Amino acid sequence: MPFYESLCILRSSLSDEEVTAILEKVKSTLERNGATIAKAENWGKKKLAYEIQHDRRGTYLFLQFEAEGMVVGQLERVYRLEDSVLKFLTIRVEEEKPLEVASGKAESSSGGV
Repeated sequence: MPFYESLCILRSSLSDEEVTAILEKVKSTLERNGATIAKAENWGKKKLAYEIQHDRRGTYLFLQFEAEGMVVGQLERVYRLEDSVLKFLTIRVEEEKPLEVASGKAESSSGGV
């Protein structure tokens, strides 16, 4: 199954309990549709790069999960129906190579030129 990462920005005016409730709602949607959640984190409130719907700050939620492609549509549907979601993005993550291998290749290719 493909591996995905999803980032969601919520209104900064939400209480911690409301943020937790939204995170649980998202997690239950994923699990109900057969996804395996690797990580679900609340990154807290951060300053936005630009104003979104009159908010200059937002609460960031980060998810990593493994699922079939149709699950992403269900997740983004939940995001769209939730009024407190300002922005969201879900991407498919390709398998990453270990850092040592990647840096070793860069050194060997630059040394030969």
